[in-house]
Amino acid sequence: MQVPDMGNSSGPIRVLVVDDHAILRDGLRSLLDRQQDIVVVGEASSGEEALAQIGSLAPDIVLMDLAMPGMDGLEATRRLRRSHPDVKVLILTQHDDREYIAPALHAGAAGYVLKRSGGREVVNAIRQVFEQGAYVEPDVAQQLVQAIPSDVALASQASASLTEREMQVLRLVVEGLSNKEIARTLVISPKTASVHRTNIMSKLKVRNSADLVRYVMQHHLLEN
Repeated sequence: MQVPDMGNSSGPIRVLVVDDHAILRDGLRSLLDRQQDIVVVGEASSGEEALAQIGSLAPDIVLMDLAMPGMDGLEATRRLRRSHPDVKVLILTQHDDREYIAPALHAGAAGYVLKRSGGREVVNAIRQVFEQGAYVEPDVAQQLVQAIPSDVALASQASASLTEREMQVLRLVVEGLSNKEIARTLVISPKTASVHRTNIMSKLKVRNSADLVRYVMQHHLLEN
């Protein structure tokens, strides 16, 4: 899914790269340093190192691996979200099954992207998390969508206050679509798609798209 470079009037997106493999960190720094709207403000090889640097580096996004020695990415995400709720965590991992995806989103991750996806997808994910608050890679989102019950079951379990159209929009949000993509899919205007998204978040008392995904999971709408 392509996310346009909309720019950042307040400065580049500040990223902290957290992975225990130095060669991968070097590759990510090289990739991200080539982007005009992104700057790597630091690196860490473990969850402990990442948490120790958050305050001084003030990143907008932490690009977090899951499997690391010592404190893993999952626990680091939980602690980071408690201590610095304004910093968003984007998981970058090789694990592509719900056994890893669900706990990461429950822990507070705003996005999930796979290492095999390539540089363009990583850059797009960073921009979308920064600009829209959430990102789930299409291959990962497909697993989540396949695990969601039918529209009728989803409506009865999630919230009786959601309209049929809002249920359709909720499904597409979980799938990772932007407002423009939702508009094209449902043949409505982007403004209408945005209004539906806002209404859903208001009714479900969540703040962003990542929270919507977590809401679906926390209310047992996904298979364990």
